[in-house]
Amino acid sequence: MNPTTRPIYLDHAATTPVRPEVAEAMAPALAEDFGNPSSGHAWGRRARRRLEEARAALAAALGVRPDEVVFTRGGTESDNLAVLGRVRHDLARAVPPHVVTSAVEHPAVLEAAGRAAREGAAHTVVGFDAGVLDLDALEAALRTRPSLVSCMWVNNETGLVLPIAEIGAACRRHGIPLHSDAVQAVGKLPVGRGNAAVDLLTVTGHKIYGPKGTGALVARDFRTLRPLHFGGGQERGLRPGTEDVAGAAGLAEAVRLAVAEAPAEAARLGALRDEVEAGLLSRIPGARVNAGGLRRAPHILSLGIPEADSDTLLAALDASGVAASGGSACASGSNAPSRTLAALDPEDGAASLRLSFGRLTRGRDATRIVRTVAEAVERTRALAAS
Repeated sequence: MNPTTRPIYLDHAATTPVRPEVAEAMAPALAEDFGNPSSGHAWGRRARRRLEEARAALAAALGVRPDEVVFTRGGTESDNLAVLGRVRHDLARAVPPHVVTSAVEHPAVLEAAGRAAREGAAHTVVGFDAGVLDLDALEAALRTRPSLVSCMWVNNETGLVLPIAEIGAACRRHGIPLHSDAVQAVGKLPVGRGNAAVDLLTVTGHKIYGPKGTGALVARDFRTLRPLHFGGGQERGLRPGTEDVAGAAGLAEAVRLAVAEAPAEAARLGALRDEVEAGLLSRIPGARVNAGGLRRAPHILSLGIPEADSDTLLAALDASGVAASGGSACASGSNAPSRTLAALDPEDGAASLRLSFGRLTRGRDATRIVRTVAEAVERTRALAAS
């Protein structure tokens, strides 16, 4: 295909294609070892063996024990299980539950915390000052002895990297468990126990070239969680239902590859993002980088563009063969302002544009990306002014 007309996918933070290596790892469980891993016959035993091999491989990649891994159906479920599972554990013990989150969490955490509040929990939200998490406010919240703190590793809208090591150290001093949604961090930053004192960790497959509908919750102690679903004893009783062996195999291979390739891929993506960022700032008057000047993951570039409409801009880009987003894919179709951007800069009203880079993005695409986005912004502003 002509490189000047080839469509460019810049929405890797929303989802990614399945890698051939991942599909290959899944194939035997789909076609050969298809048994129910809870069955006692040969087919079931083979399926169970593949499931446990996947658990061990994922654990090794993240530097944890296999018995600390529970497979789920994705990042949202893992986040829900971490937050609501902990709250319901405390409620069952007649302990008043209290959840502390940052203001920029994924809806899977914030809405789970909202549901927890409706079930009787307290919910404290820690804000930001000039884009920096208010660690003093976090310290004050920790002194109230909450049930759980949940702070994401990398923000999915802006790429902002939260100070997980500092947050984990503070939680450890107070003896409070820390949950982190690491969906956007795996394969981009060093993630694991050796990098921060995290007690619960959320990962998913489809952000790292694995299958959709796969995820895992890593936990030091599953005894402090209650299940969200009922009907079986699978996955330590926390995720009942017949396990998706093929999905687990694909997730494990995707995590293994992502972690192994992270240093080189992060450097490549960071250089590409910086080149595109510099080009767009030079060509689009008034444009600025959301979370600019702060530590950001290498694969996300979030721009604030005044005098433009996000939906019109995205449509113009789509018509030009560029796939992008206004922010979180989970908020698609919503006209509500971004909670993340409001938390980082309450006074900002500019349209937001998220470009997220990955394996489908090539270095030679940078010039075309800059030109196409700049021209789309120019057309969008002209329409708004007419």
